[in-house]
This record gives sequence, C-alpha cells and structure tokens, in this order.
Amino acid sequence: MCTYTTATLDLVGNAKSGSAWERVKTVSVYLDHPVAFPATHSLNIDLFADQDNPKRSAALELSPRSAKELAEAILTMIAQAPEGLLDEG
Repeated sequence: MCTYTTATLDLVGNAKSGSAWERVKTVSVYLDHPVAFPATHSLNIDLFADQDNPKRSAALELSPRSAKELAEAILTMIAQAPEGLLDEG
C-alpha cells in the first residue's frame, strides 16, 4: 500500500548523471512503487536541479533496509566529522 507521503527538501549540492555534474536544489523522498528496482515498494529519492523544473537530475530506488543503512551511515559520518568541517558550504 502506498502512503503518497513525500518529503521535499531544499538542498545545497551537486549530483552526477552520466558524465555530467549539475547543481541540485531539491530532493523528494517517498516510499512507493519503483520503476526499475525489482520489488513491490522501494524508498525513492529524486534529485532536481530546480524545484520548478520537473527534469530529474538523478534518482535512487532503494530497498527499505538499504535506505535505513544509508541514512544511518550519513548520520554517523556527520557525527564523526572534525569540528568546523560542517560549516563549509
């Protein structure tokens, strides 16, 4: 069952699609049916260069377990960052 719940956040960063990097300004995160991942549901992350432009820069379809492990790894890396490093960007 889909919840149709989507978290949309503003970002400061870049994403690579193919051989080109481009700035990403918005991300949407939601649990839904994947397009290519071989499962009934996946945690989907869509990165957009511009909130008003529907052209997606990059996308992830992850198993819920992989998504949780990725989120935990991100939080761990941020918690272990040297003082002052997180003030960049």
